Amino acid sequence: MIVCNSELNVATNISTYFKKNNKFRQFMWKNFKLNKFLLLIPLTSLMFCFNSPKNDDEKMQTIMVSVKNTLSYLHYSPKAINDAYSKDVYKHYFELIDSGKRYFLQSDMDEFGKHETKLDDYISQGDLTFYKLTIDRLYQRVDEIDKITQDIFSKPINLEEDESLTLEPKLKKVPANKQEQYNEWKKFIKYNILQEIESMNSKEEAQKEKKDSVQKYNLKDTIKFQPLSPDQKRIKATDEVKDLVKETFSRFKKRKKMDWFTVYMNAYTEVFDPHTNYYSPKDKEDFDTQFKGKVIGIGALIQEKKGNLYLGALTIGAPAWKSKQLSEGDKILKVRSNPKSDAVNVVGMLSDEAVRLIRGEKGTPVTLTVQKKDGTTKDVTMIREEVAIEDTFARSIVVNSPNGKKYGFINLPSFNADFEDAKGRNASDDIKNEIIKLKSQNIEGIVLDLRNNGGGSLTEVGDIMGLFMEAGPYVQVKDGNGKIQTLKNKNETPIWTGPLVIMQNELSASASEILAGVMQDYGRAMIIGSPQSFGKGTVQTFVDLNRFLNTEDDFGSLKLTIQKFYRITGESTQRKGIVSDIQMKDFFTYAEVGERYDDYALAWDKIPGTSFKKLNYFNAVALEKSSAERMAKNNNYQLLLESAQWREKLDKEETITLNINKFNELMKQRKAQIEKFKALTKFENGLKFTMYPGEMEREKKDEAFKKKSDMWIKNLKKDPYLQEAMNIVADMGTKS
Repeated sequence: MIVCNSELNVATNISTYFKKNNKFRQFMWKNFKLNKFLLLIPLTSLMFCFNSPKNDDEKMQTIMVSVKNTLSYLHYSPKAINDAYSKDVYKHYFELIDSGKRYFLQSDMDEFGKHETKLDDYISQGDLTFYKLTIDRLYQRVDEIDKITQDIFSKPINLEEDESLTLEPKLKKVPANKQEQYNEWKKFIKYNILQEIESMNSKEEAQKEKKDSVQKYNLKDTIKFQPLSPDQKRIKATDEVKDLVKETFSRFKKRKKMDWFTVYMNAYTEVFDPHTNYYSPKDKEDFDTQFKGKVIGIGALIQEKKGNLYLGALTIGAPAWKSKQLSEGDKILKVRSNPKSDAVNVVGMLSDEAVRLIRGEKGTPVTLTVQKKDGTTKDVTMIREEVAIEDTFARSIVVNSPNGKKYGFINLPSFNADFEDAKGRNASDDIKNEIIKLKSQNIEGIVLDLRNNGGGSLTEVGDIMGLFMEAGPYVQVKDGNGKIQTLKNKNETPIWTGPLVIMQNELSASASEILAGVMQDYGRAMIIGSPQSFGKGTVQTFVDLNRFLNTEDDFGSLKLTIQKFYRITGESTQRKGIVSDIQMKDFFTYAEVGERYDDYALAWDKIPGTSFKKLNYFNAVALEKSSAERMAKNNNYQLLLESAQWREKLDKEETITLNINKFNELMKQRKAQIEKFKALTKFENGLKFTMYPGEMEREKKDEAFKKKSDMWIKNLKKDPYLQEAMNIVADMGTKS
């Protein structure tokens, strides 16, 4: 099984590294027959007869050596494991674990610096010296900083001092000593308190505005408006930040040191390229769950609040919901994974650890001991079932345009596929079903939305292409030896040959770029959106490290870049992405989003193109001209661009005042500037949306589905880019 995968790690400090929602991932899998052949070539060189490890140290040592050899033999563009590589790994490692320069002291960095050119030797030998030194010191410093913050909160915090906080990490210096570290944490705490106070001010202003409006129009007044005094806000904000800091350190200390080993290994792998990553067994399990769009469990979110675990939203029709005994907000006390095991106390446990106790094999029982809101305790036994993660799958809706015609809108969040289950869902089948539903509603054009779609299965690209056009090549792939292979869609019976627009943005990556690129190259669809997409043009495979070791233990997997892919014209999408036919800037346009901003991304290049027949579906020049004329007159779009530039300017501010009076004045100035952008929040594009009869029936029974649908349609109505997409698909006519 091969993966074309991209990952932009935006973790900025230790409190966020392990939160999955703080990582932008693009996945592209490909079920190559080539995979087994490719992995067998150097197998004799990679086999190591390690005995089963007796402890975590031996396991980590084995993983290090195995990762190093796998990188050296199988990576698309292997690096020399030398001192220069060691320096890059060293730099990247500290970007991962202390980018904000809040935890380590200069004395620590001086000590660590002695190892800067030795990390190449350590990975080759399985030497844990540097890893243990840095992680042990990190835990030591966290303990000390925990006490520092407690001391800061135990004393009055003066917000009238004329201080400032450096926001730009590149301008920060590592604290020279503990006093500097104390001062920096005090500033950091002050900044968070000021932000919390500002949040309270904004909420009060919004409440007052609502109340004034109700009273002005003599409506029933049910709005509670009880403004706090400045001192009350300061006290409340300080308590909120105190709880937040306490919870952050509490979560950190619950983490096993072994978890940090994944971070350490990724410092080595991501210097090869940003999409080569080490996955621990539990990380790989999470990846598979997300990619397949399903999980075996009870269908309930698990939430952490102040050291306790609570049930979140329940999925309609899943075991937790069907039990009729569980409710959102129930506190989870214990989990019994199976009838033969003892119940495990989960109070104080991290949510991801509890989730692993709740998940299991389909058809097996799991028991939750919960405390209800009335204080009673209840044991609830459920049978685990397969629960679909619907946000992973394609969804469509009929759009009633102001011109009186109907068009179809399809949102594709990912190129999902389930290679292990023949009955599992995949993106191409989902898209096919959505097209069939849309055609039954007599639509005259389709808009396919690939915005924020980070990729998925490469084979799904060819299958989706075949729904819109006849057979032909759709991508070329080249391995590290220079061998080029052309992949072709063989479907001769497309089910939609009418007007097609594909929407993309800066977060459209990997498989999204291949589909957009090939449809652009053939002239089958107009590509509209951001000036260019993410720019991820590499193919990855998962290599189980166990296959090289004489052991039954699970050592995790290495997601490894083994190929680059190219458009049928021969151009790589690497770094450059897909340039939209009709370019519409957005908030991401002015930010550093994309492969080209990564220091370790592979280079762009070009290979010979393959033979293909250009289609003649539309006049791209005329469509672009008409769109440009509309957008130039679109005041909302012009205001949106101005807002995006203003926000980007704010993001680049290097320092901020910590004096409450100056801070309040700064916020007042910003609110005055924001006032002109308020019109953006009130914008509606004038489009009307019609759900399918079956979905309307489901809404009557499924409250969660109804809430999601209502929110989805509400956002679609406020989407200026969708408005223009509908104009463009209308301009394309009804040629089919």
